[in-house]
Amino acid sequence: MNRTDFVKKVSRQRFLLFMIIPGIVYFVVFHYIPMYGVVIAFKNFDVFSGIWDSPWVGLSHFKFFAALPYFWQVVGNTLKISALKIFTGFPCPILLALLLNELYSQKFKKVVQTISYLPHFLSWIVISGVIFQLLSISYGFYGYICAAFGREPSVILSTKSGFMSVLITSNIWKEIGYGSIIYLASIAGISPELYESAVIDGAGRFKQCLYITLPSLSNIIAVMLVLAMGGLLSGSFDQIFNLQNAVILPYFDTIDTYVYRMGIQQFQYSFSAAVGLARSIIGIILVLSCNWVVGKFANYTVF
Repeated sequence: MNRTDFVKKVSRQRFLLFMIIPGIVYFVVFHYIPMYGVVIAFKNFDVFSGIWDSPWVGLSHFKFFAALPYFWQVVGNTLKISALKIFTGFPCPILLALLLNELYSQKFKKVVQTISYLPHFLSWIVISGVIFQLLSISYGFYGYICAAFGREPSVILSTKSGFMSVLITSNIWKEIGYGSIIYLASIAGISPELYESAVIDGAGRFKQCLYITLPSLSNIIAVMLVLAMGGLLSGSFDQIFNLQNAVILPYFDTIDTYVYRMGIQQFQYSFSAAVGLARSIIGIILVLSCNWVVGKFANYTVF
């Protein structure tokens, strides 16, 4: 493409290019410019001295965190929670997309899609309030059910198994509809001729799904899995922070909640920045490793 053709193409698409400017500005202002502040992870940051005048301490904060007895507990909690969420939540949007694709009634399909998408747009503060109301032993639905059957209700959010169950189920309920959008879009791009050929060969709906739909989704499933691995150490701060209590804190204290307490509540900004930077570096390594593994087995890589 020569320069003249390039200018003409840009001119024809100028309105589309203008539309991406707000997105670019957002990422530059709120994601790239603040990255210079990561330097405080290698300093003993003082609010009055500022970032550049604070004394350098090198890797002291990283070594201090790794030497803490609480280090492995926090990391273990984060890995356990994130791994369970991926194991239970990752297949659910795929299954929902496959089920929605089999619906013949378009009106019913749109209703189900709308209902399943809505929870994604609710904040965890709102959802946490709903969960507290439902599981209250005094005035919640759970308390009324236990009273109706003559059982003594237990505080679900104060037990390890109960809290974990609430984390997993609420995460699936919130994200399953929104996560299925990309799979539905991929299914819509599958050639109808493949299904017509399968029908001629005598394949039913289940075999069509098994041998046509799922293999056609393999690339996008690989992409979503690689992206999910990048958040393995995130721990879903909003969800856990709004649901946790002092009783189960030692068992569900993640890296994010720990960084919040140390950085915001105890004003140890440099230490919390070091922990967050270490988590980000490990996240990048996990993404690259998962991408390499997927490339070996699925013959497809994200980058």
